[in-house]
Amino acid sequence: MLKIAKPDQQAEIFYTVQGEGKNIGQPSIFVRTSLCNLHCVWCDTDYTWNWEGTRFAHVKDVEPGYEKYKMDEVVVEMSVEEIIRQIHLYPCTNVVLTGGEPMMQQESLCELMQGLGADYFFEVETNGTIIPNASFDHLIHQYNVSPKLANSGNSQKLREKNDVFQFFSRSPKAHFKFVLADQSDLQEILNLIDRYKIPSEKVYLMPEGTSAKQLNARQQWLVEICKEHGFHFTSRLHILIYGNKRGV
Repeated sequence: MLKIAKPDQQAEIFYTVQGEGKNIGQPSIFVRTSLCNLHCVWCDTDYTWNWEGTRFAHVKDVEPGYEKYKMDEVVVEMSVEEIIRQIHLYPCTNVVLTGGEPMMQQESLCELMQGLGADYFFEVETNGTIIPNASFDHLIHQYNVSPKLANSGNSQKLREKNDVFQFFSRSPKAHFKFVLADQSDLQEILNLIDRYKIPSEKVYLMPEGTSAKQLNARQQWLVEICKEHGFHFTSRLHILIYGNKRGV
């Protein structure tokens, strides 16, 4: 069984285009898992973890009135077979495992990938704090690693795991996406890249924003940073196309 996000009365398994990173624009089927081991103050999918009865001091302090969700209303348990049937409804073989933090459910995701078979291409979007087990690493084709910075509100101890960074920096399957809210975030990113010897060609920088106006304002200076350091620039294509909506 897999815990899947269900914020709008139905499980978030949907067909759209990849909006970020290396495969931006690629038609893809998204499977949004629930559960997360980090709790970012600006999280746009906090229904995967911010439930009634839980308290995250840094979230509450930074964002007064942050909405709490009823867990039984926004999480559904689904069998691998049910998820496969939904995926088979779409004319696409690129599957993005997202969250929350998908790698908290590696065993069940391995069953899902095995069940879909070799015709499918699997990406996983991860915060880079959990090492994949051998079975998961064998089945996955691409890691979209999005390490969280100090602006997330998570402590360094939680968001930066030395052994995990080392694993992903060495993996030929891994690409790193860093989200910048301000130019001051750059030095923290450069320090991580230097500390873990992440090749510049594996680095994608993306502006933080939930509207085209916000993205446009930040991408003006972010593109210049990418040019200076040899990084890839990525926007948030789904925001530009659909706005700040779920399941698209």
